[in-house]
Amino acid sequence: MKIVKVTYTTTAGYAEQNQRNIKKVMSDLQELAHPGIFYHVCMGADGKSFTHTAFFSTEEYQQILFDLVSFQTFQSELKQSGLDSPPKQEFLTLVGSSKQIFNEKIN
Repeated sequence: MKIVKVTYTTTAGYAEQNQRNIKKVMSDLQELAHPGIFYHVCMGADGKSFTHTAFFSTEEYQQILFDLVSFQTFQSELKQSGLDSPPKQEFLTLVGSSKQIFNEKIN
């Protein structure tokens, strides 16, 4: 399993467009309904800080996300928007979960 967390802060003026772009990515992922991808995004109380957390059952499934036109548009527009703080990427290890992810046992 691969887990990636990305955090960044947009400008106040771009936050609404960023949300629209994220919702398009999520709509495409929901339509795809790939069983090896679990992806969610949360926004901070400031209305412009975002945290993306993506779970992939295999590393290869991350490419499915990257290949989505909506994800490519999201990334491109985000880079061009002039961020307040740039994306910070972290790789995480799952310790526990209230629900089973990808039907895998958590040690």
